[in-house]
Amino acid sequence: MDLTQKARDIFSNDKYATGLTGIVIEHVDNDHVECSLSLRDVHRNAKGAIMGGVLFTLADFVFAIAANSQILSEGNEPQWVSTSSTIHFLSQCKGDRLIAISNRIRQGKRNAVFHISINDSLDNQVAIVIASGTRV
Repeated sequence: MDLTQKARDIFSNDKYATGLTGIVIEHVDNDHVECSLSLRDVHRNAKGAIMGGVLFTLADFVFAIAANSQILSEGNEPQWVSTSSTIHFLSQCKGDRLIAISNRIRQGKRNAVFHISINDSLDNQVAIVIASGTRV
């Protein structure tokens, strides 16, 4: 089984991210995770913009998969959790879909730091997130 499918199987148990929010795991390997989200009215705030919490949820989910990707490739259960995240909202989403891509900055035996970029379907950069985590 490839790593993308393994991640889909394991993280399908994250009912909030995959079920309620609708995040789709597009691609997973040891150095790269990409997830997407087709936007619906339920993702919008009172002014009609995409809710900041939607962007944060997408980034947090990408972090969880990215931090655990090496462990998943070895056949083990997820062991990494986020401990801190900083999100920078850069522009309003203008497309109908969000795409989040991870980049591992550093991952040691106990601590990890990732950069996550979120773009809309029109390739506008909507937010960036720096997320750190620890192995439990």
